[in-house]
Amino acid sequence: MGKMFKLMGADRRVYESAVPGTYGGHRQTKVYGRLDCAAALRALARGGYVPHRVFFADEATAIAAGFRPCAVCLPQDYRRWRDARDAEKGAARR
Repeated sequence: MGKMFKLMGADRRVYESAVPGTYGGHRQTKVYGRLDCAAALRALARGGYVPHRVFFADEATAIAAGFRPCAVCLPQDYRRWRDARDAEKGAARR
């Protein structure tokens, strides 16, 4: 058997996969992004990020698991997420 990768599913449970994830995330902040994200790479270099790192098969799974896009490596997705959240908050205040 080849190398197995641990991925998080939409239900936030970790499972093993023969295929590596395409997105990484931070379990506590619930932010996901590209594997080459400059912000994540800086955090990994400092060492504090490693115990909380999770991986997703794809972006849809990260979103379904309740994670939001990274503002650094996914700025357009982040702005859409932020605008939708702000619109929701505005509607709730009325």
